[in-house]
Amino acid sequence: MPSSPPQWPISFGYTLLRATLYVLFIAGIAQGGYFEALYLPNVRYTELGFTEFAQTLVLASCCGLLIYVRQVLRVWPTVTLLLLAFVAASLVREQDYFLDHYVADNTWKVLVSLIVIPSLVWVVVHRRRFIEEFSHYSNTFAFGLFTAGVLVTYIFSRLYGRQDFWRAVMQDDYIREFKDVAEEAIELLGYSLILFAMIELLLIARRIYKTRQIPR
Repeated sequence: MPSSPPQWPISFGYTLLRATLYVLFIAGIAQGGYFEALYLPNVRYTELGFTEFAQTLVLASCCGLLIYVRQVLRVWPTVTLLLLAFVAASLVREQDYFLDHYVADNTWKVLVSLIVIPSLVWVVVHRRRFIEEFSHYSNTFAFGLFTAGVLVTYIFSRLYGRQDFWRAVMQDDYIREFKDVAEEAIELLGYSLILFAMIELLLIARRIYKTRQIPR
């Protein structure tokens, strides 16, 4: 059974459609942040605001797509398990406020450990399979998008959102809310790129799945 994407040509129209939908999605979240700032002053850029809710929805969608690829299409099970652990851990991390407030302090850390550690152990045990699958996955557009999303969310947004940086920029006019707006908006952009990566992965997985169904 093939583990690499079949070399079926993708039409220009289909590519243009996907690109258009991605552009509209990015425009939509930007507009959502705009409306949040204008019309939701009491909750803007808090755990109850549009941006935080959108982050949760995007990450939950990523988890759903990965579960479908792994459990239903059964494509690249070790790679998708590692991706799922990463995204699920991020989803739990985004709920830290609610978990700390309604369950117990540092609950999210326990849950993340329960997700990540067994997944890493499984991948290490099946490392040869992982390396083979990753050799195919790493040569896809989906992997490029995922890498970009990780760099934006976990590197750039963290560095850009440093308090010292914003204090230096705003000096005596420093207000923490401005820093939070910049950091959370960039995080949502990064998560959106990861969602696009999961969609592209789904499309690849469906092509592989269909190829497997062709009688030989």
